[in-house]
Amino acid sequence: MIEWFAWAQIVVAVLAGLLCTGLGLFGRRPTDLSMGATALVELLLLAQLVVAIAAPFTGNNPSGSVLEFYTYLISAILLPVGAATWALIERSRWSTVILGGACLAVAVMLYRMLQIWTVQGL
Repeated sequence: MIEWFAWAQIVVAVLAGLLCTGLGLFGRRPTDLSMGATALVELLLLAQLVVAIAAPFTGNNPSGSVLEFYTYLISAILLPVGAATWALIERSRWSTVILGGACLAVAVMLYRMLQIWTVQGL
């Protein structure tokens, strides 16, 4: 993991989560804005997957469990996809809140992945 990229992802995921949760609580159904914010979080997670695969080849090895890291990463990649699928099937205000919850959960998972990569075993 690249630390600055992970922090940027966390910030984007928190902002997207707050945006979607706020829109949903104010009664907005899923729109291009809420779906786009969730798609941006997903795109950054896919970029993180590429970085995580390439990083050990450049000497940036994880200090914690590789299996635990990739379990978090794959789970985090599946969360926005599941939430977006839900939002497309059931177009209600609560699906927008679910998008926000998924983005906030991804932010927490990214923070834990950063800990696994940089802090464990020191």
